[in-house]
Amino acid sequence: MAKIIAFYLPQFHPIKENDEWYGKGYTEWRIVAATKKQYRGHYQPHIPADLGFYDLRLKQTLIEQVKLANQYGVDGFCYWHYWFGNGKELLEQPFKMLLADKTIKIDFSLAWANHSWNKKGWSPNEKDELLVSQEYLGRQDYEKHFYAYLDAFKDPRYTKVDDKPLFIIFSPLASPQIECFINVWRELAHKEGIGDFYFVGHDINGMNKAQILNIGFDAVYDDRMLEINNRQNNVMKFLRKIKREVLHCPVVFDYKDAIKYMVTDDSIAEDIIPTVVPNWDHTPRDGGKGIILDNCKPEYFELLLNSAIKNIKNKPQSKQIILVKSWNEWGEGNYLEPDMKYGKGYLKVIQKARKENGL
Repeated sequence: MAKIIAFYLPQFHPIKENDEWYGKGYTEWRIVAATKKQYRGHYQPHIPADLGFYDLRLKQTLIEQVKLANQYGVDGFCYWHYWFGNGKELLEQPFKMLLADKTIKIDFSLAWANHSWNKKGWSPNEKDELLVSQEYLGRQDYEKHFYAYLDAFKDPRYTKVDDKPLFIIFSPLASPQIECFINVWRELAHKEGIGDFYFVGHDINGMNKAQILNIGFDAVYDDRMLEINNRQNNVMKFLRKIKREVLHCPVVFDYKDAIKYMVTDDSIAEDIIPTVVPNWDHTPRDGGKGIILDNCKPEYFELLLNSAIKNIKNKPQSKQIILVKSWNEWGEGNYLEPDMKYGKGYLKVIQKARKENGL
């Protein structure tokens, strides 16, 4: 059966590092609630409805999220996973809470967000501050990483493709060491009785698929959220860059125009996973430098989702996968969870599309 899997941000709970960097009790709810309109008619702030400004340390929050996902046809959460090397990880608590409670019935997987964290400098002369660096430390560290999550890979709820645990890497070309990482994990998977992994790399606008597959990945997930920008002529691209970087005015595209380019015919291939985006507004994080998909509505998301479903229908059943970006990236205005404007509108689209397409 086809699977609709949503990326999941485990950020919405305080951690000591964020307390030190941004102030006591910080989560992104702080910037979500404080976001200002950038122009007349701009939909901000985005306020959560049914689940409220939740805390992911509370199991009841997870239970309510899973209830919504199960009810409306989201098959699994793909948790963003932050492993910086030598055992250093952040925001792991929500995933480990799910892993520990076998009564919570939802499939899950991991997506390694293998990038450094920086605190942005907002004034013209202020540089970004490195908070924690992503490191690639070689075989010993890759083994430590594997064994730290072996229980997860063996869990029957872990999402599998062709009986292989799905593992996504956000920056598949970030280091030559990633090929070594893949090889070590494949070796350990065989040794520990889980057989193999199904490695998927993030590909933007179809630019690097061949290179990603060549270093050992099984597939890419096709992220064409802002492909519309590439369809502009060079003059328009230049003007948008000036507007954003010099004038600090957001770049705005109409969502119903952007979705025309998000799912392409290429995604009928078995080694490409289409990615659908219900909404996007980066101004909570970037202010006037943000990129906005304006006029996002559930009815337009329905068109996009049906396009993706059409492209996966003839694939082998285990590879009929659609990734949704995202379940709860509220700081990017990018979520399926109910909000005060559309309620459960985006979730209802998934439920309707599954029913109408026999998924």
